Amino acid sequence: MLDKVIAISGKPGIYSLKAQTRGGFLTESLLDGKKLSVGLRHNVSVLSEIAIYTTTTEVPLREVFEKIKEKESGEQTISHKVSKDELEEYFFSLIPDYDEDRVYASDIKKVVHWYNILQRNGMMDFSETASDEEE
Repeated sequence: MLDKVIAISGKPGIYSLKAQTRGGFLTESLLDGKKLSVGLRHNVSVLSEIAIYTTTTEVPLREVFEKIKEKESGEQTISHKVSKDELEEYFFSLIPDYDEDRVYASDIKKVVHWYNILQRNGMMDFSETASDEEE
């Protein structure tokens, strides 16, 4: 499922890929449902390709989302608007060995916000095999 969800640099929230066009693709905001045409010039990150640095390795974002899902029993997690200290403390409870030099509070804020958006949209299957069968 995360291979169909993207973050667009400079745009709030995350987007679901809907269709490919000649000059890029059509997306739908998971925040407000608005459609957006994204050209190839946009800096786009596919959520399935994002990982969080730890002191020893990189943890795929889907595994981080799975840890949040388990911790929160599938419900919403903390707000992305809480203090930097609260965000870091929460993230430390999920991934005790995350690399504090390379994972910034702004990164944690995005992860928490994205999780809450996915949860609100009922997109909670973070396994690697969850792809087209949900569509």
